[in-house]
Amino acid sequence: MNKPLIVIAGPTASGKTALSVDMAQKIGGEIVNADSMQIYKYMDIGTAKPTIEERCGIAHYLIDEIMPSENFSVAQYCERARFYIDEIHSRNKVPILVGGTGLYIDSIVYNINYGECISDENYRKELNVLADEKGNEYIYEMLIRIDSPAAGKISVRDRKRIIRALEVFYVTGETITQHKIKSRLNPSPYQAKIIAIDMDRQILYHRINKRVDIMLELGLEDEVTMLKDMGIDEGCTAMQAIGYKEILSYLRGEISKEDAVSAIKQGSRRYAKRQLTWFRKNKDIEWRKV
Repeated sequence: MNKPLIVIAGPTASGKTALSVDMAQKIGGEIVNADSMQIYKYMDIGTAKPTIEERCGIAHYLIDEIMPSENFSVAQYCERARFYIDEIHSRNKVPILVGGTGLYIDSIVYNINYGECISDENYRKELNVLADEKGNEYIYEMLIRIDSPAAGKISVRDRKRIIRALEVFYVTGETITQHKIKSRLNPSPYQAKIIAIDMDRQILYHRINKRVDIMLELGLEDEVTMLKDMGIDEGCTAMQAIGYKEILSYLRGEISKEDAVSAIKQGSRRYAKRQLTWFRKNKDIEWRKV
């Protein structure tokens, strides 16, 4: 019999932390993070990582897992998340997967294998050079021509995932969409109940704007400066997260602080819209209006 798994998903700033902690207290649950930025150490404010107080004594896993300078693939996430979920089950607790990264959630719930062993380092380097010379848009158009379903789920700014999809096709002759379909033939070990938070769009956007203001008050600028002083490469995935890249531009004197804050708010609202689009496509989700 498949093991139970509760999933709480939804856009940024929608209240996933409070809901998950409340549920964990009521049912004897423990929480596994499904937010791609909260896995990084030292990135607390800009990722809205739940504080010790907000966790209310509930165990949280896959938070502060790796350094910002480290690469972290979907396959690595799945390996660690499944380990923690099994550990929670072994103690007769209920695992609650919580976050807004749809790719992570789908990987666990539907047991998707992304074929991380499929690789060609030389081709990957060629694509990076091509993107440097002609822009991400050029390699994104390449992906649209061979795998438009995959391109539709990837932002043109996400060079890493664009290249990954192209690499899989180059090595195997099959698109990454085809690989995902095949991998779903393997049944999931979990019986998942997926809950997503839904709220009025204008209320959500107000919450996002307010959260960004609070991040600045708590010291987001100091956090970014600290990461720079630690020697974290400004071009790495972690430092290109919303909130960090805009403050970096401000610190380099490229934009004003006012423009940086405005860009963070706009980027966060757009991200929330993309998250909702992703989750709306999942017919297994039970939407909870708040």
